[in-house]
Amino acid sequence: MNANNRINELKSLLQAGGRILVVDGAMGTAIQGKNLGPVDFGGPEYEGCNEYLIITRPDVISDIHQSYLDSGADIIETNTFGATSVVLAEYDLSHESSRINREAALLARKVADQCSEHGKPRFVAGSMGPTTKTISVTGGITFDELAAAYEEQAIGLIEGGVDLLLLETSQDTINVKAGLNGIDRALAILNLDIPIAVQGTVEPMGTLLAGQDAEALYTSLAHRDLLWIGFNCATGPEFMTDHIRTLASLSRFPIACIPNAGLPDEDGKYNETPEMLANTISRFIESGWVNVIGGCCGTGPEHIRLLSETAQHKSTRIPTVLSETRLSGIEALVVDEDTRPVIVGERTNVLGSRRFRRLINQGSFEEAAEVGRRQIRGGAHVLDVCLQDPDRNELNDVVEFLDQVTKKVKSTIMIDSTDSVVIEEALKRLQGKSIINSINLEDGETRFQAVVPLARSYGAALVVGCIDDDKEQAQAITKERKLEVALRSHKLLTEKYGVPEEDIMFDPLVFPAGTGDQNYIGSAAETIEGVRLIKETLPRTKTILGISNVSFGLPPAGREVFNSVFLYHCVQAGLDMAIVNSELLQRYNSIPEDERKLAENLIWYAGDDPVAAFADHFRDKAPKTSSEDRLSMPLDQRLSMAIIEGSKEGLAEDLDEALQAREPLAIINGPLMDGMDEVGRQFNANQLIVAEVLQSAESMKFAVSHLEPYMDRLDAAVKGKVLLATVKGDVHDIGKNLVEIILSNNGYDVINLGIKVPPQDLIDAYREHNPDIIGLSGLLVKSAQMMVETVRDLRQAGIKPPILVGGAALSNRFTRLRIGPDYDGLVAYAQDAMTGLALANTLRDSDAFQQLSSKIEAETVELLQAEQTRQANTEKDETPVAPAQIDHNFPVPQPPDLRIHTVKDYDLDKIFSYINPQMLYVRHLGYQGRFEDALENGDPSAVELREAVKKVEDILLADPTITASAVFKFFPCNSEGQNLILYDTDSGSELDRFFFGRQSQRDGLCISDYSRPKNDTNTKDYVAMFATTIGPDIRGLADKWRDEGRFLDSHIVQALALESAEAFAEVLHQQIRQMWGFGDPSNITNSELFRAQYGGTRYSFGYPACPRLEDQEKLFKLLDVNSNIGVELTEGFMMDPEGSVTALVFHHPESKYFNLSERDIEKLEQDSRS
Repeated sequence: MNANNRINELKSLLQAGGRILVVDGAMGTAIQGKNLGPVDFGGPEYEGCNEYLIITRPDVISDIHQSYLDSGADIIETNTFGATSVVLAEYDLSHESSRINREAALLARKVADQCSEHGKPRFVAGSMGPTTKTISVTGGITFDELAAAYEEQAIGLIEGGVDLLLLETSQDTINVKAGLNGIDRALAILNLDIPIAVQGTVEPMGTLLAGQDAEALYTSLAHRDLLWIGFNCATGPEFMTDHIRTLASLSRFPIACIPNAGLPDEDGKYNETPEMLANTISRFIESGWVNVIGGCCGTGPEHIRLLSETAQHKSTRIPTVLSETRLSGIEALVVDEDTRPVIVGERTNVLGSRRFRRLINQGSFEEAAEVGRRQIRGGAHVLDVCLQDPDRNELNDVVEFLDQVTKKVKSTIMIDSTDSVVIEEALKRLQGKSIINSINLEDGETRFQAVVPLARSYGAALVVGCIDDDKEQAQAITKERKLEVALRSHKLLTEKYGVPEEDIMFDPLVFPAGTGDQNYIGSAAETIEGVRLIKETLPRTKTILGISNVSFGLPPAGREVFNSVFLYHCVQAGLDMAIVNSELLQRYNSIPEDERKLAENLIWYAGDDPVAAFADHFRDKAPKTSSEDRLSMPLDQRLSMAIIEGSKEGLAEDLDEALQAREPLAIINGPLMDGMDEVGRQFNANQLIVAEVLQSAESMKFAVSHLEPYMDRLDAAVKGKVLLATVKGDVHDIGKNLVEIILSNNGYDVINLGIKVPPQDLIDAYREHNPDIIGLSGLLVKSAQMMVETVRDLRQAGIKPPILVGGAALSNRFTRLRIGPDYDGLVAYAQDAMTGLALANTLRDSDAFQQLSSKIEAETVELLQAEQTRQANTEKDETPVAPAQIDHNFPVPQPPDLRIHTVKDYDLDKIFSYINPQMLYVRHLGYQGRFEDALENGDPSAVELREAVKKVEDILLADPTITASAVFKFFPCNSEGQNLILYDTDSGSELDRFFFGRQSQRDGLCISDYSRPKNDTNTKDYVAMFATTIGPDIRGLADKWRDEGRFLDSHIVQALALESAEAFAEVLHQQIRQMWGFGDPSNITNSELFRAQYGGTRYSFGYPACPRLEDQEKLFKLLDVNSNIGVELTEGFMMDPEGSVTALVFHHPESKYFNLSERDIEKLEQDSRS
């Protein structure tokens, strides 16, 4: 059979009616099994260069090929995975690249031909690995350099007789595009047409190393005519399930699944047996997902034999045919009825944004890239990038800017340029399927000829302007002309240039509607109708408009109103995409009816002079200010209102006026403190939230700082001195810092000792500062117990000023029954910062102090009596329930590997999207009610609070020192009573064990119940463990902002770190479920995630089901948390940085959250010590 016939036969077998083809197993693993030495490789300097064995020991490679063909493989791969000059250079063999590839192909061809027979032809795939460099991740190589290396490799392989070229184990889609580019050049040189297949490799976090997932990878390469697309290497087949399923649902190409035999453990051993591999891939076959199967690392002839048997007489997958507009950056985007209007952010355009142009002129490319990130975070799906500044080198600017912005945004990039050289260089730097903006027929087909081949080669959609070479109306103004130009362009692009309709985006053009230019009167309405006509006539194409052009020349106050009204009507007419400033979009329904009417009159040119009417309204519109209202108030009321409202507007001027008649202290103790008192009253009446209180504190800080230069050194406005500390072993200080802010801005001198403060340090500080009040803070149960020990030490030292205690694990009951009895002075519980302020004020008043003491004493007696009664009833009535019986009659989900995985610098923006808004906005920032509902309904407080958080998020995203890191691992395990036993992955011996508490009441549950018992047919189970962290120096940033008087920002950044660590845990847990083979449905919502509506459960130490923080130490040791992600464990077994989370993850479908009672916890502590 000649080469052409073989290739045609190969293509035929992959189509409907063909059969599933089997690719060979691992070459590297087979070579390792030969135990070759330096001599075999041609000398010690070449040892490890498997590809050079083609020259030095071709017999070894021939035997490996033969073993796989004997096992039933249809396709064998050449031993050229690392045979580009880029990789061979590591052995000083780059000059041998052509020879090695040619000889490898000739060798494989010979063996394959010898084994071919009628009905069972054998094929040769030219293996082209990813090289050792990735353009997007490691750098160190350019697109053109990589393409040249692949070109050389492809020529050698083709000359040697391969049937297809396989770009495999791809980690970076830009590398793939460089490979395709090099192959195209090779085919042009040889004047041949050899099919190409592409296989990516998925990392444990579910994406290629450079960030794309299965959908984005396919979208980026769907413009090519690939023989197949798929995944190989990386993991066992179970982990590939979601990724293969995704490809199968999208791809018009055949699908390949070539997994490892799992991932190697620490000793390099692969744990997926041939039977396990075949069973999993059999499911893929039965599901109709695959056309090509095989084995990668760790697989051998027996794996291939079982796969060949599995594939016999099975139906092959039928390609998917979809008609939809798909785009991608690192993430994929579908433009359809569900997503329109797709928003294209316009502010990364030097012709439209003065700020962006200034940043580019200054060479501040990283800061300029932040403009792009803010557009995406503001709601844009696509980023329009235009650097056509006539005073600068556009090519250099595009290269520099794209290198920065692609690190910050995952969205599709629109390349806005008229220079085809610039467009091509941009495409070489973009992983995804981009948009080119734009082409038109202004100069006939010249622009089509220059740009369309680039779009077809690299993969891009095209914005096509409704402009042609008509001498009377080149730029189409009327709806009829818009459709006429669109139809002409459509015919040329689809019939002559081969552009799919779905990749065409018509721009019907927008002209200024309010300049009074007679040519453009009514043009806005013509554009709306032009959109409607194009969508009705060419429904599979898309439409796009640069919206803001329509309002050029109108008063600034009215431009966004007019833009929003115009956009609304364009969308009603069918507009698919809108180029706008995503940060300034106004909702149509939020615009007053009279202003909508003015805008609509201008669009349709209704009324006597709609331009003048619109301009007059907005030109005379009063600015949004309350200055007149403020000035009408008495001075003291203005000062108080500034504090109450948290405003600094006009405050400095009012303070200067007050200084003319009063001393600074009188102002502070008078109207300013009156304002803070009212803030406290409103907070206690649920009329203010924490964020608003902090804004008031910022205003107070500003006022005091303004007055300080006028005060004598001896002046003091101090109500009293307070010593604050987070107790020994505890790193949590967000609540304590809030107390400091409130007290210090209400007249108290606060000494904050920080976190992890031992009792002796507290004693020393008391003797140094002689405070009136001591405040102790702690978050977890362990901290509550430490407070008891701390007050005992204070009592022994003869210290007895009033103590205020607070923290999440504390209660008034615990304070009265456990802390108070061990201290000689008064101990009061403060449930929040404002309660702390109220208590501090009470303690400074002798009469109020006596009343409080009496109240606390009476409370204590009452609680002690109730506790004695409860204990008596408990001992009398509570008989422990039987231990829970948990069913384990189901197959154990197999993890893909048993290695430690570290995740560094994970995408913070994605993590922010997983934050539970109720926790962040309600628990930490004090919003009252359903925050998401309020935000959706435009509640001003919710909107303002969201903007405050978003501002801090933007700062963190732009700060390279603030990162998200994680470490995780799967462990083999079994349960033994209340013990969870972990095993060494190599020897199988016991590695460690956790002892958990059991409920004596309710369901009788214990965490270990969710692991398969040790005596259960000796079947190993698995548990996952992880740690996440956000940092490292969130606390330092919070302290800096607090010192600067940015109290709200300081509080937000700490809360954001805490909830981001929890959100990262949610992301990681979701990925672990996918790795375990029971991933979430694609349509699962964040709300469902927050309610744990998924398979399995995670448990964190210090919480009700496993309250012993001491067990953190074992987890830290097992995951080597400190070395891997820099999180430290305090002597109280808490984590530093504070924004860190650890968890054990169980897969059992019946696992759930539960609580241990106080009695259960006491028994757990006793049993743990015995």
